[in-house]
Amino acid sequence: MTILETRSAPPSAPASRHFDFGAMAAEDRYRLLTAAVLPRPIAWVTSASPAGEINAAPYSFFNVFGSDRPVVALGVLARPERPKDTAANIRATAEFVVNLVPYELAEAMNVTCVDAPAGVDELDLAGLETAASVAVAPPRIAASPVAFECRLIHDYETGPGQWLLVGEVLHAHFATRVLTGDPARPRVDHAALDLIARMHGPTAYARTRDVFDMSRPVWSGAASDLSPPIREIQET
Repeated sequence: MTILETRSAPPSAPASRHFDFGAMAAEDRYRLLTAAVLPRPIAWVTSASPAGEINAAPYSFFNVFGSDRPVVALGVLARPERPKDTAANIRATAEFVVNLVPYELAEAMNVTCVDAPAGVDELDLAGLETAASVAVAPPRIAASPVAFECRLIHDYETGPGQWLLVGEVLHAHFATRVLTGDPARPRVDHAALDLIARMHGPTAYARTRDVFDMSRPVWSGAASDLSPPIREIQET
């Protein structure tokens, strides 16, 4: 592994164009938002209906939003003909599992994107095995390197049929192959995770292996100390 240190001057302000989102069509807003907010981590969500039917689907409007309490949030967009199974299941049962997506499972994840009718098991379509959760009914995806068992604590309808679902992480499961260091306080090996993320457009993804380090500045009263060098990490 090679680390190169570089400093660069901040760019001057570029020319910009204003967009009035209130006057735009929803599809045009979506195109701009999803092409600008990059990369977006993917929550591969497993949920269960009140009758016990399992659903799996990926969502890139997702992130972690706290550690005390440990909280994740998931954005589920509206579907014209009926609510998405994920939103309906979570709101009905208050339980779900967020599985993370490594590159090796990208194609299986893509299969679960299919617009199958309600009751179809996307995990079966993708040939994926599940493992029982500890505290919630929905199973986790066994091959996923990280899974978070979650209980719904807030749900907000942010638009007609569009939901922001906030869950508390009750239990986490990490594949031992992605953990390193002191077993009492292990760290996660990001290269071993090899996660993917959503990029622009409906088909573009990225792998999370292009990494650089930049130390957080500590205030000492001198502005010159506030620009630590970027440490570009190159895998060798």
